Amino acid sequence: MDNQDNPGKKNISRKDFCRTAAFAAGGGLLMSSLPIGASAFAAGNDTLKLAVVGCGGRGTGAVNQALTADSGVQLVAMADAFRDRLDESYTNLSRRYGDTNQMNVPEEHKFTGFDGFRHAIDLADVVILATPPGFRPQHFEYAVDQNKHVFMEKPVATDAPGVRQVLEAGRRAQANNLNVVVGLQRHYQNNYREVFDRIDRNQIGKIQSGQVYWNSGGVWVREREPDQTEMEYQMRNWYYFNWLCGDHILEQHIHNIDVANWFIGEYPESAQGMGGRQVRTGKDHGQIYDHHFVEFTYPGGAVIASQCRHQPNTMSRVDEVFQGTKGTIHTDGSDRGIITSLHGNVLYDHDGSNDTNPYQQEHNELFASIRSGGVISDTEIGARSTLTAIMGRMATYTGQVIDWDEAMNSEEVLVPDNLSWDSTPPVQPDENGNYPVPMPGQMG
Repeated sequence: MDNQDNPGKKNISRKDFCRTAAFAAGGGLLMSSLPIGASAFAAGNDTLKLAVVGCGGRGTGAVNQALTADSGVQLVAMADAFRDRLDESYTNLSRRYGDTNQMNVPEEHKFTGFDGFRHAIDLADVVILATPPGFRPQHFEYAVDQNKHVFMEKPVATDAPGVRQVLEAGRRAQANNLNVVVGLQRHYQNNYREVFDRIDRNQIGKIQSGQVYWNSGGVWVREREPDQTEMEYQMRNWYYFNWLCGDHILEQHIHNIDVANWFIGEYPESAQGMGGRQVRTGKDHGQIYDHHFVEFTYPGGAVIASQCRHQPNTMSRVDEVFQGTKGTIHTDGSDRGIITSLHGNVLYDHDGSNDTNPYQQEHNELFASIRSGGVISDTEIGARSTLTAIMGRMATYTGQVIDWDEAMNSEEVLVPDNLSWDSTPPVQPDENGNYPVPMPGQMG
């Protein structure tokens, strides 16, 4: 593997990492001499045609934020595996935008099934990719090859081959001056940006350790319906199957892991940990764990303790704490950004009363960049934080120490090619309806 795909095994200049992080966060625009096609929307009254692929709650919310960000954006195409999900999204969006010129999705621009994404992307200038993450590499690669600007949700893959596919497509996107924003919205959140700026100015010193958390009661479960095929059931209940979701350490806890990478200025060189299923053990919970604990070790010596849990009636905590040589940081997804000295004195306490919602800010900056002829390139940070979480999953599933090279070079493919409703899913239940669960010490 080329060294550019293995930064966890070498020392990375903090200056270089921070510069990349700042640009990827929308803190700066990569300005260059743009071809005519890339700068065609500089005038604010030009229409930007938008397509959404994945019409669940996150996709619908992202469309709303895109239309709010720029009055010249028009939704022209929608795609989802399921027609009922598409119709629900269309109805909800129509309540707000149906009487405006921002929504123009005729029946022939509504696409379903596994290949509908191509037709929707073909009709747009900008695409929102919000399906289950197992499909993200294929959808992103197609969008880039069709020269589209992209907003894609995190994570960007569920396996290492998918991460490599996204990285390669991202390089083509940047070479072609395409904007790519990844939904790791803490990079667009003022409390995190303000704290990062103070880290970059060495007010905290060198980060030596930290703790990152996503502990909650869990998420929805969609029970099996009569006459569903196995493929439809897994697609409906996608959160609990690794080929579609990647486990909650990846799908959800990636936010906190990504903050550690960003603030430290490196990617981890190794991971080791433990996890399992104690509470969430039913057939409807597929094959994923309900808790993970991972220690990530970084090239500069920092060790981050990472924990996530989906167990009802237990302590809920979603935040990050870091210990530096000069002080301590405490951040969370609401508006907390506190820095204290080694003696406990408050050096910075973020006031978030006037902050823009970071989900909205992502789209504000994306469309402003498209209009101005700039380039936001989030792909690399999104892909490498995705790989960090996959590395953590590999460590908890196997009980082994996993290093960056091993994770990046993994050939384990979770998502089959050329899927259709007649395909056999890559994971099958046994005769009792139970799915295979990873067992530490029994997996390579």
